Amino acid sequence: MRLAVLAGRAILVKGDRAAEIEGLPADPMALLEQWDRLREQAADLPDEAYGRPFDPELLQAPVPRPRQVFAIALNYPPHAAEAGFTPPRDPLVFTKFPTCLTGPRTQVTLPEGRVDWEVELVAVIGRETYQVSADQGWEAVAGLTVGQDLSERLTQSRGAPAQFSLGKSFPGFGPTGPFLVTPDEFADPDDLGLTCLLNGEVVQHDRTKSMIFSVPDLVARLSATVRLLPGDLIFTGTPAGVGNRRTPPRYLTDGDELVSRIEGIGELRQSFVR
Repeated sequence: MRLAVLAGRAILVKGDRAAEIEGLPADPMALLEQWDRLREQAADLPDEAYGRPFDPELLQAPVPRPRQVFAIALNYPPHAAEAGFTPPRDPLVFTKFPTCLTGPRTQVTLPEGRVDWEVELVAVIGRETYQVSADQGWEAVAGLTVGQDLSERLTQSRGAPAQFSLGKSFPGFGPTGPFLVTPDEFADPDDLGLTCLLNGEVVQHDRTKSMIFSVPDLVARLSATVRLLPGDLIFTGTPAGVGNRRTPPRYLTDGDELVSRIEGIGELRQSFVR
């Protein structure tokens, strides 16, 4: 099942056509509270129900108002190495404040500083979850989407300890979308290719099977402490290739275009202005 949000309303998507959701809330956040009922409805929908064309340019964030947004640092060994760290033994957790979240195709106004890119797989929680095992982790996940953990490195590194959450939460710094895709849509939801392109040049590429902590493992480790709620987001970390670890460093500038893709989900497309 593939879900998108258009004009504030959740829709089901198959190919380039959409179907309306009947008898359930149109608001995507309220809909996530009834995720099992939506799955049942979608399973019974015939192909002819998907009769509405839609413009991908108008799609919004599939989860627009999460209560909690978790993010994981250094979750790919090559990225840990390029940053000068050994791979962590436990997930390094921070947050992106929800006001930074946007949809899949946006224009981002660059703040002062050094703005960097980080393509990430984002897991969306589908039911209240507390203290589950990794074997149960996928049962808590409503679906997967694409995310960009845009980061202003000067703010992020200011102070001791560093200000990760502030540096990653400027307006527009959390693009997500274009769809929320349920795990059963993938041959292997633990092994998806992800790619980031800057002005057409590939700057990041890896597969999610390279993650130190997989999606179900992160669900287990986070829920060991925090009660996870429907609609919560987990930004699962970025692979190697970020701008501040290049020689020389490369940061986003006026006129740049960033494309972030994940196999089986779709792409984000951001343009940047000063």
